Amino acid sequence: MTGFLGFAQLCQKVEGVSGSLEKIELVAAFLNGLEDSELAVASNFVMGVVFSASSELVMGVGPSILYEALLRSCGCPAEQISEMLRSTGDPGLVAAGVVEKRRPIGFAAFMGEMQLSIMDVYQRFLAIARASGKRSQDAKVKNLQFLFSGASALEAQYIARLAIEDMRIGVGEGGVRDSIARAFSRDAEDVERAYNLTSDMGLVAIAARKGTLLELGVMLNHPIKMMLAQLGEGIPSALDELGIAAIEWKYDGARVQIHKDKEMVRIFSRRLENVTASLPEIVRAARQIRAESAILDGEVVAIGKDGRPMAFQEILKRFRRKYNVEKLAQQIPLHLFLFDIIYLDGRSVVDLPLTERRSLLENICDPTILAPQVLSGNPDTAGEIYRRALVAGHEGLMLKNPSSIYAPGKRGKNWLKIKPVMETLDLAVIGAKWGEGRRASFLGSYRLGCMDQETGKILDVGWVATGLTDYALAEMTEMFRDLIIVQKGMEVELKAAVIFEVAYEEIQKSPNYSSGYALRFPRLVRVRDDKSLEEADTLERLVSLYRGQRGRGNSA
Repeated sequence: MTGFLGFAQLCQKVEGVSGSLEKIELVAAFLNGLEDSELAVASNFVMGVVFSASSELVMGVGPSILYEALLRSCGCPAEQISEMLRSTGDPGLVAAGVVEKRRPIGFAAFMGEMQLSIMDVYQRFLAIARASGKRSQDAKVKNLQFLFSGASALEAQYIARLAIEDMRIGVGEGGVRDSIARAFSRDAEDVERAYNLTSDMGLVAIAARKGTLLELGVMLNHPIKMMLAQLGEGIPSALDELGIAAIEWKYDGARVQIHKDKEMVRIFSRRLENVTASLPEIVRAARQIRAESAILDGEVVAIGKDGRPMAFQEILKRFRRKYNVEKLAQQIPLHLFLFDIIYLDGRSVVDLPLTERRSLLENICDPTILAPQVLSGNPDTAGEIYRRALVAGHEGLMLKNPSSIYAPGKRGKNWLKIKPVMETLDLAVIGAKWGEGRRASFLGSYRLGCMDQETGKILDVGWVATGLTDYALAEMTEMFRDLIIVQKGMEVELKAAVIFEVAYEEIQKSPNYSSGYALRFPRLVRVRDDKSLEEADTLERLVSLYRGQRGRGNSA
């Protein structure tokens, strides 16, 4: 068994280099030396993921649980931990510092003579994720305490970061994909395809080693990456490109992927989180699908008493609710609109053209849950459908290539979205400020960041104030409370996990932010906690928009 210290040393080296190619070489060499079980675990660990989406396990460890485990394992005063956190802003460095300064005593000293393996750490994480009931928090603390008691300072640094799934070493999905390809001499596109179809990097890594990547495909109850749309320049331009298009409304709702296995239904969000328990009426609708097994793609919309879509934040209340679900379902009823099918009765249909997939979908769905679709190349026809969508309160149009296959995880010109809103950016929320006066208990302003694809780091681009009501601010604050890593005065650093869609007047150069850019007059359009961190806009897109705005041409 490979020691966890070796993994921690790898992370330290990777964190210390800036170039993506160097990071890939280091990770590839490490993965190549692991046994299969370790390979599966380490492939997820290195990108800050403990469990694949298909496992449905969630760590559920916040800073409070982490610091309580450190207190118990090392007998360190709470004030000392708080001080270290304020000075470093990094839970991993806090854990390393605590273990280094205060060597364990008693049973902890005995544990310190043992060497943790990668699988030891994984098994403890399994126990943490499976802990439930009234004493679950204590069980999580005890398992982390066990790990910290037997860890060196360097091991503790990465155990802590893994526990809250925030590795900070600049390696994401793309980096691990390329590392697996390099380690086992496989085509990176084959690795990417396998991951998009299975959402399980560990499974992909083992298949890459065995040479069976092309045998991996769509599997029931394994959520797959959803196909994504690209913003179109307008209806005439889009139809010039597509010719005949499959025209659908772009609903003001939340994306869902439904897996039906006889009477068993599982529903996954856009982030591939299992949200089945929160959406009972969608489960009931899915059970009416006339198929033994199916994977379906669609949108759920919250419908108000006036028949119009409710605010997007109302939908997110439904997705986050764990208790009194049926009561909230009466207040915020959801309607399902299905627009694609991925798998049917034992076979994948992703490689069929859209027209054939649509035909299969129509054969098994009640029309009331089927998104209407019109095939046309006429701009006037598309324009009228667009107008009706906006009048009904939705976002605009989807124009799709009728001959296109379903491409998991891909964003391209086969699906174009047409919306009337100004240019927006999807940015990660990485910090916040407490309000003042009567709003002192609310987080009211948020620091935003974009992804630097070269380093894998998130760079800040400024702040946005929400302008929300007290009730909405209270909800937002509660959502972010478990993501607070450290507080310094009025500001808090947040684990990057939530995306804001932000509109702005202009992108400006700015030396005040690590990205080198800032947004002029940013405003929050909506909270997109249905989107994953990998979907945040990149520094490359920010620079491209900056160069293209108001005739700047290619000026830097």
